[in-house]
Amino acid sequence: MMVPLMRSLWSTGRRSFASASALTTTLKRPQSLLRSFSAAAATAAADTRDLLDPSRLRNVAVIAHVDHGKTTLMDRLLRQCGADVPHERALDSISLERERGITIQSKVTSISWKANELNMVDTPGHADFGGEVERVVGMVEGAILVVDACEGPLAQTRFVLAKALKYGLRPILLLNKVDKATVSEERCNEVESLVFDLFANLGATEEQLDFPVLYASAKAGWATTTFTKNPDNDVTDMSQLLDAIISHVPPPTANLEEPFRMLVSMMESNSFLGRILTGRISSGVIRVGDKVQGLRSVDSSVEKIEEGKVVKLMKKKGMKMASVDCAGAGDIVSLAGLTSPSIGHTVATMEVTGALPSVKIDPPTISMTFGVNDSPLAGRDGVHLTGGKIGERLMAEAETNLAINVLPGPTSESYEVQGRGELQLGVLIENMRREGFELSVSPPKVMYRTENGVKFEPIEEVTIEVNEEHVGLVIEALSHRKAEVSDMGPVAGHVGRTRISITCPSRGLVGYRSVFYSDTHGTGFMHRAFLKYEKYRGPLGNVRKGVLVSMGQGTITAHALMSLEARGILFVTPGLETYDGMIVGEHSRDSDLDINPVRSKELTNVRAAAKDENVRLAPPRSMTLEEAIGYVASDELIEVTPKAMRLRKRYLEVNKRKVMAKKPKE
Repeated sequence: MMVPLMRSLWSTGRRSFASASALTTTLKRPQSLLRSFSAAAATAAADTRDLLDPSRLRNVAVIAHVDHGKTTLMDRLLRQCGADVPHERALDSISLERERGITIQSKVTSISWKANELNMVDTPGHADFGGEVERVVGMVEGAILVVDACEGPLAQTRFVLAKALKYGLRPILLLNKVDKATVSEERCNEVESLVFDLFANLGATEEQLDFPVLYASAKAGWATTTFTKNPDNDVTDMSQLLDAIISHVPPPTANLEEPFRMLVSMMESNSFLGRILTGRISSGVIRVGDKVQGLRSVDSSVEKIEEGKVVKLMKKKGMKMASVDCAGAGDIVSLAGLTSPSIGHTVATMEVTGALPSVKIDPPTISMTFGVNDSPLAGRDGVHLTGGKIGERLMAEAETNLAINVLPGPTSESYEVQGRGELQLGVLIENMRREGFELSVSPPKVMYRTENGVKFEPIEEVTIEVNEEHVGLVIEALSHRKAEVSDMGPVAGHVGRTRISITCPSRGLVGYRSVFYSDTHGTGFMHRAFLKYEKYRGPLGNVRKGVLVSMGQGTITAHALMSLEARGILFVTPGLETYDGMIVGEHSRDSDLDINPVRSKELTNVRAAAKDENVRLAPPRSMTLEEAIGYVASDELIEVTPKAMRLRKRYLEVNKRKVMAKKPKE
């Protein structure tokens, strides 16, 4: 018994001594452990440097005239690079964008192609949303200029291209929709020459004039470097466009060793993370947990807004937002952790003392007054009714949209909202209506300038395409609005169509779009973009008739409307509520007419079979919000609620309106 026990103890002790000896030997050689740790750290640092290497980045904006195919092109590029695109126009995520078929806000996403990462920015094409283009074009080094090969460059093509050239970008010209039957190689060459002339007229450099040209059908999902209508099977995708981006667009020039700085270009709110700030990193590296500060330029000094810590870093990849641990200079990322900085401010590390230069935005051209709804039908539909709630909502909009300014209005519960056009302000009003706001809106006023005692007004460049039989009617209507024709000629590939280029004051174009579509029976199209300020062209001619104004309160009857149809065009139907001062139709003459639309039929003891069912009314004229904005006169307002939109006089009482009508107009 004793011998096996001694052997067991001896074996255990020997193993323990061997382990201790090995540990002692290892501790006597710490250099080997340090070398192992150093090698692992060096490998991780090399991987991080490769990940943050600015040379693998390409920042590109897609710019174009409205409806020339930007968002469809983005769908195809996302699919080409493996993103899961659930439906057409996937980047148009706002409900109004999907309903109206236009891009309202700029969107940023990233795709991977041949070991490179492409940050793609989809921008609006409508000039009313030009502020979205201006604030994001500074984030990129290149641009894809999409031009419809059939229509060629139009008014808003000039607008977005001017912004790109101003920032020194070298655009890639993509002639889209070349698979249309009316597009030929000669037409593409003609459009390319027109685009070259446009570059030259906008002051492009020789380097910018040397732009590559590609031909594509974004709807079919292919792009080529040579003109074709039916590409070979090996080029039926967007590979050649992606290769052109890699070779033509330069990588961002950025230094990873400098302190972190980023200019905020986009902002959104999240119920969990709070304020999310998006922008391009100008220098340095940012990691989750880093301490940062918000800075802004005030006059000639720099003001610190807030200090905080980065709680989350995110990057849009395809259609999904992905979390990242770190990001380097030249990349476009989103960060959360600060509550005060907004668009145009700088986010930087604590040692930075200077703010980055902010983006310069073109001034607004029109203004409208938003106020409390004080009509007799107020408070029935909405949730947010007070001036304070309206003011908070408008201030929040001005913080995220640099193209909108909000100032105190003429009364304590009203606000002057300045913007680019009817569509931009109409989208704001529509969003507020859907959020439960009730408000009254004044007609738009043009913002004039005075220089050396001379009055200047905003002038817009308008491109119109109509059938030949409508040319005289359109030019006559625009002559009353102080328009001047600059060019007119046939449309290539369309027999019997004429294209007219004009310059017109912004005030003359207010409300003209609905008149234009009516005059051309829906066959014409019109595009406009801000051009410049010019001397005041004088008062406009007679551009609208008078209105039919209700002088009764209650429910509108079919009996009353039947006798009023001969007076003009009605806006209402039987069964709707009305009140004294509400506009119910357009008068057939230039003067306003007070009517009683609630008058009911006198009852007698005489009966006639089915006599009450013989009332046949013409369909009323229905207006969209943008049409109503352009329709109302200076003494009228638009009443907007979540369920209804009504036109009314500013002063509801008849006697008050008569007194105010005698005063001189502005």
